[in-house]
Amino acid sequence: MAGRVKDNSEASRRSHKVLVIDVGGTHVKILTTGKRTPRKVASGPDMTARDMVEGVRKLAVDWSYDVVALGYPGAVRAGRPAVEPKNLGKGWIGFDFEKAFGCPVKVINDAAMQALGSYDGGRMLFLGLGTGLGSALITDGVLVPMELAHLRYRKGRTYEDYVGLRGLKRFGKKKWRRYVMDIVTALKHALQADHVVLGGGNAKRLNRLPKDARLGDNEHAFAGGFRLWEEAWKDERPASVVHHGH
Repeated sequence: MAGRVKDNSEASRRSHKVLVIDVGGTHVKILTTGKRTPRKVASGPDMTARDMVEGVRKLAVDWSYDVVALGYPGAVRAGRPAVEPKNLGKGWIGFDFEKAFGCPVKVINDAAMQALGSYDGGRMLFLGLGTGLGSALITDGVLVPMELAHLRYRKGRTYEDYVGLRGLKRFGKKKWRRYVMDIVTALKHALQADHVVLGGGNAKRLNRLPKDARLGDNEHAFAGGFRLWEEAWKDERPASVVHHGH
């Protein structure tokens, strides 16, 4: 789902108390408006959508919020999970998050949410080096979630096979770094990005960065979740979010 990032001071006055949920393969992390320290609960291969909701509601029992921004580890279509997550349990497709939380919920791909929180202008490619390879592009203020991970790279294997966690384990850190440099450079040129933000847990394993690339920060996912609600999305048309810059 695309979204235009624009400045709108009237929208920022209609502020929500947002609960941001970043769903990952090992932990679910949450943060709400006005708080500084995220909380987390373990996830894992058996966690269903209902388990996640129950865990988050317990974690946030003493926090107040009126809307939810949910970063989901998989493809999202029309504001709903389009595939079951690879590293979690089943039951995410078709789950009614709004009913479960009792308030409006916006679901966005987790890489897109982190990209949104990292954005500070121009045409930016976000690549999340984690268990897999997350990707999103923001161009002229429009957020375009992408699924680059499963494109073929070489020898019948995908980008994710080389620069995801499997690639790091298979090739070792030195070769993995070379593949990251090569793939980041290739994707930057292919998508004509001005700059690249490298997020995800394994980005810190790089000893140098490709040209025009900078390290992201997993905390930017929370910033992206808050931005998601700075101006309400209407129906299923492109999302609108406010950009205040850094």
